[in-house]
Amino acid sequence: MAKGWAGEDAAQEQIDATIEDAVQRARSRLPSGPSLAVCVECGEEIPEARRKAIPGVRLCVSCQETHDREDAPFSGYNRRGNKDSQLR
Repeated sequence: MAKGWAGEDAAQEQIDATIEDAVQRARSRLPSGPSLAVCVECGEEIPEARRKAIPGVRLCVSCQETHDREDAPFSGYNRRGNKDSQLR
């Protein structure tokens, strides 16, 4: 049976679910496997320190920064949670 009111913890549950989704999405994008010695985008050598720090790295720092900037505008979550923000 549907209720007309949300529970006391509904807002916190929504926040927790949003954070968990973001964490899972970020984890799914982490590289895995052996690191490459050469960037797959530009062909430049990936420094050994970077390969050791990030297992499975495939991009040099410059190409990674470009990818990070391209991914930054994505915001699929309504953090305010009110009707006005959903209309925008």
